[in-house]
Amino acid sequence: MLTVRAPATSANLGSGFDVFGVALGTPADVVRVERAPETRITVTGAGSQYIPEDPAQNTVGAVADALDAPAHIKIDKGIRPSSGLGSSAASAAAAAVALNALYDRGLSGKELVPVAAEGEALVSGEAHADNVAPSLLGGFTVVTDDGVTQLDASIPVVACLPEMSVSTRDAREVVPDSAALEDVVDTVGNAATLTVGMTRDDPDLVGRGMEDAIVTPERTALIDGYDRVRDAALEAGATGVTVSGAGPGILAACHRPDQGAIAGAMIDAFDALGIESRAYQTRIGEGATLYRD
Repeated sequence: MLTVRAPATSANLGSGFDVFGVALGTPADVVRVERAPETRITVTGAGSQYIPEDPAQNTVGAVADALDAPAHIKIDKGIRPSSGLGSSAASAAAAAVALNALYDRGLSGKELVPVAAEGEALVSGEAHADNVAPSLLGGFTVVTDDGVTQLDASIPVVACLPEMSVSTRDAREVVPDSAALEDVVDTVGNAATLTVGMTRDDPDLVGRGMEDAIVTPERTALIDGYDRVRDAALEAGATGVTVSGAGPGILAACHRPDQGAIAGAMIDAFDALGIESRAYQTRIGEGATLYRD
């Protein structure tokens, strides 16, 4: 039996829609695999009651098919589905690493990105890699048609998850078909600023670079209380705040000493609206890790 821990992720980061992603230190999914004549899946943990165990409908089933690696796959969910924290991507990434090792396929982490992305297609309808790439490789990733660029980074963040759901498909439906040139220019500048911030491990530059006037405003409308929570986080010291992936998770970049105050402020802002939430005080961290039992 092989075990893999794959981290939660935050995609887009505001200005990098469908391009940027980061691995988070917590939470994470744990996947265990054993060789078997045919693939069988069991799911436990956070939101497991909403996740199909039929391999034809589960992200890890698609990964097993892509690698021609049938197995008994046990998924322990630490990342709630429909959270905006890359729940399905973490399971797919963990399965890809585990099955690649179990069957000695010899693929590199970057070569596993399109394999894991096939699992994502079951959730969003398209094989997006902006979550699976950082879950596999760790750090900060940039996904383009030419491949994946990865950079180790260690920016402190707070990921606040309210008790509500936003499906990836619904969030993609509100993405505008066009944008004003002025907004495009601003977003490109912000994306460049964020990237420089990642190379310097500079929370101020990263936070400033999260600003986006094209996609994020449309998605915030799907998250009750977003503006109030964002304002509370900024007042508590966050350097930047944006929607995590498709939402409803909200990501705040910050300096380490401010994490506790920011987490408390975000939870309190949701609580004032009668919405329960939890906040992960974490940082950009490592990708999927393999353990041999």
